[in-house]
Amino acid sequence: MKRTLPAIVTTAEMQAIEGAMFKAGFPVPALMEKVGQRLSDFLQREFPRARYPHVGVLAGPGHNGGDALVVARELWHQGYGVKVWQPFERLKPLTADHARYARFLGLPFVEAVDSLQAVDLIVDGLFGFGLERELTGDLADAIDQINTWRQPRVSIDVPSGLHSDMGAVLGRAIQANRTLCLGLWKRGLLVEEAQPWVGQGLLIPFDIPAAVIEAALATAPRRYCLDASCWQSLPLGRSPITHKYQQGQLLLIGGSAQFGGSILLSALAARCSGVGMLVVAVPQSLKPLLLMRVPDAVVVGCPETAGGAIARLPESLDLAQFSAIACGPGLTPEAVPVVEAVLQSRRSLVLDADALNILAKLTPWPLPHPTILTPHYGEFRRLFADLVTAAGDRLDQVTAAAARSNAIVVLKGARTAIASPQGNLWINPQSTPALARGGSGDVLTGLIGGLLAQQEALAAACGGVWWHAQAAIQAERQVTSLGVHPEHLIAHLLPTLQAALTAGV
Repeated sequence: MKRTLPAIVTTAEMQAIEGAMFKAGFPVPALMEKVGQRLSDFLQREFPRARYPHVGVLAGPGHNGGDALVVARELWHQGYGVKVWQPFERLKPLTADHARYARFLGLPFVEAVDSLQAVDLIVDGLFGFGLERELTGDLADAIDQINTWRQPRVSIDVPSGLHSDMGAVLGRAIQANRTLCLGLWKRGLLVEEAQPWVGQGLLIPFDIPAAVIEAALATAPRRYCLDASCWQSLPLGRSPITHKYQQGQLLLIGGSAQFGGSILLSALAARCSGVGMLVVAVPQSLKPLLLMRVPDAVVVGCPETAGGAIARLPESLDLAQFSAIACGPGLTPEAVPVVEAVLQSRRSLVLDADALNILAKLTPWPLPHPTILTPHYGEFRRLFADLVTAAGDRLDQVTAAAARSNAIVVLKGARTAIASPQGNLWINPQSTPALARGGSGDVLTGLIGGLLAQQEALAAACGGVWWHAQAAIQAERQVTSLGVHPEHLIAHLLPTLQAALTAGV
């Protein structure tokens, strides 16, 4: 990556970072004012008073509640009708000060949570990061009630009741439509299972010095969030005197009589990557289809099994000539000799779909370096069955899988995670359920394969995942999540990249 991506931290790491800032002389009240103002500015932009005139603020006993009270005060000054529900008697001193001043200004504090039912927006500041105990009793009942209301709910830092490291619900949790994460991304917000409570996550920075972050994370594995700067890692710069053989050569292998469209989608996506030469190996019977739809590719027809799968690769196909090989879409489990040949090629690899299912049955795994594995969670369970039961949540599991396999593992999902053999982790915080559709993964395979033929593996994986998700988001804006079929997704790849270039993020 050409610039440092936003870090993902645990509760202990964030506490160490804030502690270092306070020790260096940054006052706690100043941080609360800064955070509260930035939250207020965001809410005024996204929830203008003309449409959301009445705001209900849930204020907890700690500093998260203090942040919420600053927000309440600032919105009140801007003419919003604000009501505060603060169901706690014992407050941290700074939070108590803000509550006293809010009462002095005349902000109404309500006794019962149902007094907020008619407001237009809920701001959740009951609990922030670091909550460990389960929420029970009257508080849990109140959260259940709030979650049934129809107005949008915005959580400050972490939805109240969600574990900020594991993403687990501690008895009850606010189901936020948006979560405004403060300073640095909290690990629990990016766990797959937390997404129904997190909603749309957005990072609200508050100018943490880079040296403080570096010192706090110096001995820890690095975790990063992909963001719009990922376009800078794509292979966009070209010499004016380059030619096709200097822009990478990709071999795509896949397809069968049963799954003829998968490899076509991969090929259409791969050529969007700008790869110089694209060669596609398919069963002989699929060759006319590929030639018709991808006329710029060299299409190699392969001998077929009785079931229409590739029986073997032709002897005339020299795997050593390729910069990268992507194998798996539409392959079927019959194509064991194909996967064995690819594993012996010593080329940079992307393995997906049935190439992964075949790999799961082979021992040992002679994976060349670099290899990128792109499983969804079902394929991941077949590849790393013991890790699924022994290695914690999905983020722990993918990290352990990358270390074991000595490969870059791209675990696809609502929050796609990318792990390196060195123990580092990258997570894509922006995606859409529009990608929950057959063929979306084939598009990603072709895109990453084309990028891998032109650049190093980690940049190809991170850049491909970000680009793929952003194209889906752009497509969804045009046709809703129901209309983003794979060819529509492919059609948005290059316009999405052009938009990022134009924006110059």
